[in-house]
Amino acid sequence: MATGASTRDWILHVDLDQFIAAVEILRHPELAGKPVVVGGSGDPTQPRTVAATATYEAREHGIHSGMPLRAAHKRCPDAIFLPSDPPAYEAASERVMAVLREFPVRVEIWGWDEAFLGATTDDPETLAADLQHAVHARTRLTCSVGIGDNKHQAKLASGLAKPAGIHRLTSDNWAETMNHRPTDALWGIGARTSKKLAALGHHTVAQLAAADPAELARHFGPTNGPWYRYLALGKGEAEILTTPWIARGHSRETTFTHDLTDRDDITRHLTDLAQHVAHDAIEAGRDITRVSVKIRFTPFLTRTRQTKLPTPTTDPATITRTALAILDRFDLTRPIRLLGVAVEYTMPKK
Repeated sequence: MATGASTRDWILHVDLDQFIAAVEILRHPELAGKPVVVGGSGDPTQPRTVAATATYEAREHGIHSGMPLRAAHKRCPDAIFLPSDPPAYEAASERVMAVLREFPVRVEIWGWDEAFLGATTDDPETLAADLQHAVHARTRLTCSVGIGDNKHQAKLASGLAKPAGIHRLTSDNWAETMNHRPTDALWGIGARTSKKLAALGHHTVAQLAAADPAELARHFGPTNGPWYRYLALGKGEAEILTTPWIARGHSRETTFTHDLTDRDDITRHLTDLAQHVAHDAIEAGRDITRVSVKIRFTPFLTRTRQTKLPTPTTDPATITRTALAILDRFDLTRPIRLLGVAVEYTMPKK
């Protein structure tokens, strides 16, 4: 702790290291230190299945989340491929979040493997180290912790801390740490937007921070344009929301090993998906207000149509009938590789 450090509010971002793969390695200790890829059924010969995660050893071969398993196998034929097991990851995540809640912090969960914490302390590094130690002692999982003045800074800091490290990124060292980096190093700016920014002469974070907000608004819209500059200045939200997240909707979809061309097959699969989302809503105690159908045609053309229901319902027959009526609005002359049904819920009254 620095001499004379004062107590103040901090945002910490806890990010579990290679989380899904780490859970699998706990179950299969003999795989530690080996290239492991988790995704789908674990069979890299199956088409249209992608990696959910990969160990650092697998990432050294260029394998990353979202990569088709076939491509991952080509890059690293010696990798071990394991099937995805969401219930196991959810259970592991809940154990980690329970550990975090035992500390004098406010916890906002952002997914299985990450959470933002609000803390008031004069020594955030010691707090971060204590968090890491407790998580590892209780779950045998490691995490990286980013420290910042806001969520944006803390999120980037945890990335700089990987694996299993601690890093502070605040307004004091923002320029030194970030100004020379490309714009897609910022949380919220992807490769496509970064390319568009570069075409305007904004290649680095420093150049984007110095950009004219009006110019950015002309090219990216009155909201997004100035927001990109806001990010480049290291700004961001600092509020921690501890209230449980309530889903606004739910979806189910299936990617088919072989394309669908027969109308009866399409109808059968869509009916199954519609009934599943209806029963999911019943189990969640939520009423459905809108139904959407998503179709991905070969090679990769995706179309979505939707209908608002006259009255909220969870009746499976109504949801199925609505989904099939939406299906009639599609041109089904092309082979189908994916079908999905999504629903919107009524939001509970506050």
